[in-house]
Amino acid sequence: MVNRNVIIRRIQKAQEYLDFLKQIKNEYNLKEFKSDPKVYGSSERFLHLAIEALMDIGNHIIADENLGKVEYYSDIPKILYENKYIGEELRDVFIKIIGFRNILVHDYIDINLDLVFEVIDKNLTDIEEIIKEYGKLI
Repeated sequence: MVNRNVIIRRIQKAQEYLDFLKQIKNEYNLKEFKSDPKVYGSSERFLHLAIEALMDIGNHIIADENLGKVEYYSDIPKILYENKYIGEELRDVFIKIIGFRNILVHDYIDINLDLVFEVIDKNLTDIEEIIKEYGKLI
């Protein structure tokens, strides 16, 4: 059985990270964003943490419900979709989000700040949609 408290705690943290990112979105334009290492650095980190929370919740569901084995992070949305926890469109979005997480984690030396800003500006709702689906489980 899925532990409600695990999901609630991670949703709360993800929402906290998203609130910070929305503040950045509202207060900085691209030029200002790229010129302040504290702003873009913390933004990268909070994006990364929000995505980690989504993956942790997915892993928790998969493990507690014995839905399958996660070998790669991209398996999380695939298994959730196969077991009707998320729809096809959200599965595809989640896979892209995980791909972006991999960029943040592995390509940190040459991170494209334009891309980071674009994600903050246009794609936070994708993370929120996954959180909404998870919220239905509690």
